[in-house]
Amino acid sequence: MITNALIFLLTTVFGLFVVALLLRFYLQWARAAYRNPLSEFLQALTDFMVRPARRFIPGLWGLDLSSLVLAWLVQWVEILLVLEIRGRGFGGDAGPALAAGALLALVMLAKIGLYIVMAAVIVQVVLSWVAPHSPLMPLANGMTRPFLRVFQRRIPPIGNVDLSPLFVLVVIQLLLMLPVAYLEAAASRLF
Repeated sequence: MITNALIFLLTTVFGLFVVALLLRFYLQWARAAYRNPLSEFLQALTDFMVRPARRFIPGLWGLDLSSLVLAWLVQWVEILLVLEIRGRGFGGDAGPALAAGALLALVMLAKIGLYIVMAAVIVQVVLSWVAPHSPLMPLANGMTRPFLRVFQRRIPPIGNVDLSPLFVLVVIQLLLMLPVAYLEAAASRLF
């Protein structure tokens, strides 16, 4: 019982930190409005790790890759700690177990990233119906624009209703059901 409570606490703390690091990277990638409470909160929360990591992890095409690499490392450490708490030590085959943990961490990052996009699309849609002039609307539009634009170019509005959020959500669900679930199952079998 204490083991389950410890695993719950560990996965909650590490998971929230991974989400914060991914959101920091995602907001920069999507070129969302920088001056908003969410960006400032994420920066204040993660700066203690991201700033020193920038010395070792260079940016690429104007993106701060240190946030993304740190999110992967935190997810990897979480997986290894959970395995250790459950008593599944590595023994003599530590190399393959560490590689499997790294692969599983990468798949988990993709899964969390898809959930972030899904949540952003849902928030943007609800805000557009309920409070289209909300101060959160520019942030929500900035976060969803790269994904919605792909479908908006190909699918015209029907009766002045933009169906692109629906298509984005369907594609995300398909990605979660097929490739991500398959990769996650394959990586989990290695343990």
